[in-house]
Amino acid sequence: MLYDNITRATFLNRPNRFIAEVDIEGHRETVHVKNTGRCRELLIPGCEVWLTAPDSPGRKTKYDLVAVRKYTGVLFNIDSQAPNKVVKEWLSEKDYDKIIPEYTYGNSRIDFYMERGEDKFLMEVKGCTLEREGMGYFPDAPTERGAKHIRELIKAKESGFKAALAFVIQMDGVSEVKPNKETDPAFAKAMDEAKKAGVDILFLRCHVEPQRLEIID
Repeated sequence: MLYDNITRATFLNRPNRFIAEVDIEGHRETVHVKNTGRCRELLIPGCEVWLTAPDSPGRKTKYDLVAVRKYTGVLFNIDSQAPNKVVKEWLSEKDYDKIIPEYTYGNSRIDFYMERGEDKFLMEVKGCTLEREGMGYFPDAPTERGAKHIRELIKAKESGFKAALAFVIQMDGVSEVKPNKETDPAFAKAMDEAKKAGVDILFLRCHVEPQRLEIID
């Protein structure tokens, strides 16, 4: 997945979860943050960030903040829309007969429905932007929808679907994601139940550049 344009900036502060203030070559600019998670260990005053300018009519902000370099030197993509986009590209290279994004199943909208011959698949995608000592964790903020979607996957598995929970790891050097029990015990419990029910847990390793996010598995 490529961004059409990219601009380097310095992060200043984040007044709320939707916006941040950055410095672009001496000019202070308010930008949209494309991630409503906390990102506390990433968005630290003075860190390098990268922006895109989608040029959408009616926007209050010119730029979207999509990537940040952590104090460790590792580059993170924090665009919450990127995981689904990059997974769609990845799935299109597989031998599925049909791929349908945003598929309604039960009381939820699951990210992808696929078919291959007689087999039917459901896949829910989660983006991981939280890393501690080389391990990924999800979520970085409580998410009721996350546990709900996992329960739908369990039901789908029981009714004959091949079901998968896929974590897109939005940084280099991390190959596994664990549930963040302290932040969201309900999600951790649902993920454990999914494993026991036979739902596949996929860890999709990525390569990140300021202008690119790419699954490398």
